[in-house]
Amino acid sequence: MAEGDAKIDFAAALVAGLKAALVSAGLAFPILVWRAEQDFSNQLVLQSRWSWMLYAVVIGFFARFLSHLYEQRPKREKTVRTAASDAPPGRLAAYLVPFGIAALIAFPFVALALAGPAGAQKWIDNYGIQILIYVMLAWGLNIVVGLAGLLDLGYVAFYAVGAYAYALLSTHFGLSFWICLPLAGILAAFWGILLGFPVLRLRGDYLAIVTLAFGEIIRLVLLNWTDVTKGDAGISSIPAVTFFGIPFKPGANGFAATFGLSPSPIYRAIFLFYLILALALVTNWVTIRLRRLPIGRAWEALREDEIACRALGLDTTKVKLTAFSLGAMFGGFAGSFFAVRQGFVSPSSFNFIESATILAIVVLGGRGSQIGTAIAAVAIIGVSEILRELDFLKQIFGEDFDPTQYRMLLVGVAMVIMMNWKPRGLVSTREPTLFLGKKRTYSADVVQEGRG
Repeated sequence: MAEGDAKIDFAAALVAGLKAALVSAGLAFPILVWRAEQDFSNQLVLQSRWSWMLYAVVIGFFARFLSHLYEQRPKREKTVRTAASDAPPGRLAAYLVPFGIAALIAFPFVALALAGPAGAQKWIDNYGIQILIYVMLAWGLNIVVGLAGLLDLGYVAFYAVGAYAYALLSTHFGLSFWICLPLAGILAAFWGILLGFPVLRLRGDYLAIVTLAFGEIIRLVLLNWTDVTKGDAGISSIPAVTFFGIPFKPGANGFAATFGLSPSPIYRAIFLFYLILALALVTNWVTIRLRRLPIGRAWEALREDEIACRALGLDTTKVKLTAFSLGAMFGGFAGSFFAVRQGFVSPSSFNFIESATILAIVVLGGRGSQIGTAIAAVAIIGVSEILRELDFLKQIFGEDFDPTQYRMLLVGVAMVIMMNWKPRGLVSTREPTLFLGKKRTYSADVVQEGRG
């Protein structure tokens, strides 16, 4: 059948949608319909919410119906890109990166111009700083998962080590943030090496289980070592960061008075934004440089085939340890920044959900892709913050509805869609760092056809 004569079977799409609606009803009935709540006598009472089941059925029907229609679309013919004008993979990124950095640098000033000091405070802190923290964490985990191919489910442990390192060193020894920042990275890298030794012979699911256990061990140690970490109460009154010794506080010696500005907390938010932006860019720059060095090529060889990596004479022990330690170091840097930004740390901030979120960012963005990871972080964390602003949903679903509780549900839906649409993530191009002879560009379809 010719491409223009292709017909769309609406009946098959309708049947598929009805099946998805039945599955959605079956899953929604025990999860969404009944909710246990306490009455005035502190007795648990089941409250029915049949409207939620209706919403789930409608969403399931239309999602499957539309996806079935999309699957029936006419397929394009596979062609080879031979024109000299075809841009090689990565060329688009070379054009987008400078514009992206310029947009980030201008973001605080644009927020100030559009929303004023009061409104810009929320945009810079809740969106800009929060997203950049996860971008930096995802880039650090991308070294372990994306470049070295080691599945790590306990990356939040290094995040916690960096945060508590700064909190303890600053409160007990009076060290400044600029001294604690490299120390937090060194301590996190040390714990990364300790994690690397027990898992040298593990692969796949076994490696993931051990790293997951390591993350829980760190969290439980922080929770129960009350003499040092104060347990679930956390560590408060953590010293704030200063601008070359000038504190961000009102008064004659404060930042605003020193530079003749009106007192406002917006200055501290802007400084923290540029600080985490600089840390994230340094993480990106170091990762890109490492990929072009022999250690980066060894990570890629380990990711593709560990047996072949050993056959080439590479020491897989050192390769794995360097991946774990360097990825952990950047997690420690991000943790120290988190502590100085919040002024308070507790074990509840470093649970498994944080590790799952960071790993989801790496997988959705594309393992090994820096730009794809950044885009996924903006999408996941940005949507999570936007959910906090959707108060009108309480009028639809009830006052007890909290949109933020369904953040991971949205992440799971995005994972399912992405794994069916683009299994390798948003940016799935993985170019080798070393070319032998003349570099040639082929389309992904031709590569798949050649493998078949």
